[in-house]
Amino acid sequence: MLPPLRPTPEEELRYKGTNKWLAGLGVGMGLLMSTLDSSSVNVALPTMVRELGTTFAVIQWVVVAYLLIVTALMPAAARLGDIRGRKQMYQLGMGFFAVGSLLCAIAPNTGWLIFFRALQGIGDVMISALAIAIVTDIFPDSQRGQAVGINSMLVSLGIMLGPVIGGFLVGAFGWRSIFLINVPVGIVAMIIVQKVIPQIPRLERQKFDVPGGLLVFAGLAAYALGMTFGQDNGFATPWVLVLIIGGLLLIAAFVVVELRVPYPMVNLRLFGNPVFSTNLLMRFLIFVVMTTSGLLIPFYLELVQGRPVTQIGWMMLAQPLSMGIFGPLSGALSDRFGTRGISLIGLILVFVGAAAISTVQPDSTVFEFMIRLAPIGMGLGMFHSPNNSAVIGSAPPELRGTASGLLALARTMAQTSGTPLMGALFFAQAVAFAGLPLGTGLESIPADALDFGFRMTFRIVAATILVTVVIGLIGTITQRRDQKPAPVVENLAAE
Repeated sequence: MLPPLRPTPEEELRYKGTNKWLAGLGVGMGLLMSTLDSSSVNVALPTMVRELGTTFAVIQWVVVAYLLIVTALMPAAARLGDIRGRKQMYQLGMGFFAVGSLLCAIAPNTGWLIFFRALQGIGDVMISALAIAIVTDIFPDSQRGQAVGINSMLVSLGIMLGPVIGGFLVGAFGWRSIFLINVPVGIVAMIIVQKVIPQIPRLERQKFDVPGGLLVFAGLAAYALGMTFGQDNGFATPWVLVLIIGGLLLIAAFVVVELRVPYPMVNLRLFGNPVFSTNLLMRFLIFVVMTTSGLLIPFYLELVQGRPVTQIGWMMLAQPLSMGIFGPLSGALSDRFGTRGISLIGLILVFVGAAAISTVQPDSTVFEFMIRLAPIGMGLGMFHSPNNSAVIGSAPPELRGTASGLLALARTMAQTSGTPLMGALFFAQAVAFAGLPLGTGLESIPADALDFGFRMTFRIVAATILVTVVIGLIGTITQRRDQKPAPVVENLAAE
């Protein structure tokens, strides 16, 4: 096992007297604010269409513009945090988010709303890219898993409460209120961060990799855009294929550039550490599972079981609620017993839940459905905290911003890729079962075919989790065989 990274005497002196729990609260407020916002906006889209006098094809850019910015700028934001200072960049992100939220609330038309959402996305990318890195800087190694677990709990709360709070605010005060609520939260969080968090050491003499930044921005943006519009226009559409393939080629060019420049955007030697690379891959795969769960379950409950929307909302709370409970618990356990075993237990629980969901029937009761869904949330909570802690802990302190950004990028890339791919699998199996052409609308597919497609898709999900377990086991074996510290730990950022 790799030896834990210890703060230098200078860092210990610098952080002496820091109220780490209050500092964690400030960081967590920013993370919760951005997660709540991104998960509540979808609820307001129908109201926006009606009140702004636009169409769904146009209003979806309120979501797409935000997603593109967050995905494409993640590596750049993380790297700037390492170079310019993670505290400063995090504060700047919260400022962008608060100002962007205020502007969204007063947007006079759809065009301005889309533009201000992109501005808001710039703030979110700085928050998401650097939150875990800052928490890791503040807390000692002995409490790193617990601190990361609390962050995971806040993300779960944001996912869980976003649609509920968003629905209430839109119904009571109108769609603009879901943006206005971010402003006071952002201001309070900025004050806490400014007052409590110390100045974290930065790589002052290193330069920002402009060519690499442009390549990765263009590549990730093209890929995300292609995957997003491939859902509605078909992945065989020529311009969709151009976007996806072009994006992948630009990302490949980015890798070539990173191997040649003195101060790369992403130091690819990080991936030489098996702990870093395998845990990052597992995070990507597990978020594909989360995407599938959030995408398909509402359709199944409404179209196959015939449940009202209000009931669907609280039935789905079983997953994020159990995530929120088990996240901090697994983080504390990983601090005491190590990260790998706890995360593998989490993966096994996710597998059990996915396999159980694949056996659900159209006449299954509320309890029978929720008891199948809960292990997925429990497993995700058990997995995320130790897995994220392992990724951050395997990176040198001066590159924790980059590592934190890659964790966030793995999440957004999985969501961008998983939504269309798993949605397409579900749809293809349903229409094949019904003997209908691929162009058939969802409303024309019979309930028994939707039931078949749902259960088969979750069997594929369960198989994906088994692959993830195997990757984790391989990583454990490789880690135990390697008796030396990973090569990236020393002199990785030597100038």
